[in-house]
Amino acid sequence: MKNTESSKDTEEELFLDIDLHHGDTILPLHTSIVLFLMSYCDCKTFKTFLVVPEEGHKIPKEGFLPSNLVVSIISRKDLPGIVQSCRLPAVIEASGVFCRAGLAVVLRHIIQKTYSADPSRKDVLELLGFKKTCLKACAEVSQWTRLCEISIPWAVETFLKDPSATIPPEVLQLERKLGEPVRVHNDDKIRRQKMQEMKSNENGKRKEAQKETTQNNFQKPPSLELTAALSRLSVQDPPIKTAREPAHIRKAKTSDLPSLEHVFAEGLYFTLTDVVLLPCIHHFLDHGIEAAFAPHPCPSQAIDWGSLPAEVRPAEGKMSSDRALRKQQQLNNILSVVTNMAKPSDTIVDFCSGGGHVGIVLAYMLPSCQIILIENKEESLIRARDRSNGLGLTNIWFIQANLDYFTGEFNIGVALHACGVATDMVIEHCIAARAAFVICPCCYGFIQNTVKTTFPRSCRFQNVLSYKEHMVLCRFADQTAVQLPAERRQIGKNCMGLVDLDRAWAAEQHGYKAHVISMEPESCSPKNNLIVGCLN
Repeated sequence: MKNTESSKDTEEELFLDIDLHHGDTILPLHTSIVLFLMSYCDCKTFKTFLVVPEEGHKIPKEGFLPSNLVVSIISRKDLPGIVQSCRLPAVIEASGVFCRAGLAVVLRHIIQKTYSADPSRKDVLELLGFKKTCLKACAEVSQWTRLCEISIPWAVETFLKDPSATIPPEVLQLERKLGEPVRVHNDDKIRRQKMQEMKSNENGKRKEAQKETTQNNFQKPPSLELTAALSRLSVQDPPIKTAREPAHIRKAKTSDLPSLEHVFAEGLYFTLTDVVLLPCIHHFLDHGIEAAFAPHPCPSQAIDWGSLPAEVRPAEGKMSSDRALRKQQQLNNILSVVTNMAKPSDTIVDFCSGGGHVGIVLAYMLPSCQIILIENKEESLIRARDRSNGLGLTNIWFIQANLDYFTGEFNIGVALHACGVATDMVIEHCIAARAAFVICPCCYGFIQNTVKTTFPRSCRFQNVLSYKEHMVLCRFADQTAVQLPAERRQIGKNCMGLVDLDRAWAAEQHGYKAHVISMEPESCSPKNNLIVGCLN
């Protein structure tokens, strides 16, 4: 039976930093990492202290610590003398003369103490990796230890205190590291197993060629790397293949063997390095660029369509009644913003005007403004002209041309569902004319670099996204169709917001105040964003 008094006498004390800033509790990453490991190990062998700068500081009791962890508060001046000589985290033995300090040292000690208390916890001991050397080399001589233990936590903490769109170089260094071939014990043997697996899969694919693709995807077995990783996490030895590999596998040159893919930071298995990096990268990714939607400037303003002449209504543009209703809702959003912007004698250009759904209503509602419709398709523009003639409008012009051939001055540019890069071309025209703009983008999947326009648009996005990654974002932004599952549509909406936020930030680089807003109701169109910009 365990002697409780003896246990208390030999209990070690763990000291962790805590920052108090404007009354809010902030756990430094080193503290978060230690708590993460203690929770993972279910470690209760330490008396844990949170170190506050001065006596009298209070911290919240809930919301930032594991529910099963009991902690005490101690001021920095009350720390044992040997601990005051070290950077936290630190562990001191009951004798008071032996202290372990530093992240890697403390984490390794927690693992060893957990295993000593319960030798059945081999899964915890496995965190120390092959030959139990994970993060054992000191940061002064090991670049990898320095990157994991010091550089990345420091870089992420710096980023969190002053978030920017620039990825810390230390995080990029880790990304490059994860792109290198995996080096693990017995990797030659595992790579030969992978070659054999790949050959077997190729043969299986030929036999299953006539089956449905989706069925093959659902039935696709996990990779060899993932199987090995999961077997170690579940404290089960990987299955031993007793059958000898075929001759062509045994005789294959090492240089011809396939590379192993990273499943975890140091290769195939979850180690102490992952315990360190996971909280850091999680916090970093949690504070990335998010789609930001500004409040609608005119949320309740709508046109009384029943009071307008029939020629003004979208139904006159040869569309179904359901589509006409949605078009009216879309126009409510654009027109409410434009009419609040416009001043008498302003020139307003309806770019990519189509049949004139936006421009004709503007010309009717703003008789003191000059409205110009620009469209490349002659039949659409003729239909708009005929509708305008039926209304007797005298403040409207029609120009059939590409955007580059319009060189006139104007005050406000509008576009409803400008396809792909046309949205960016319209914004560029407005910036060149120093005009305000109200634009509803469309067809994000068609966005691509052109002679004049490259993506991402803004410097902040260029710092974090490559062109290829931006194209992936655009493809997801197009997945907003009503027949898709709600979760998929929400992802599409968020991606739309990011693409348009990039456009808004690009305009702000030219002195504009720009926002991305959602049309109301959002059901008026799967492509329901508006980018609104005006000069500061």
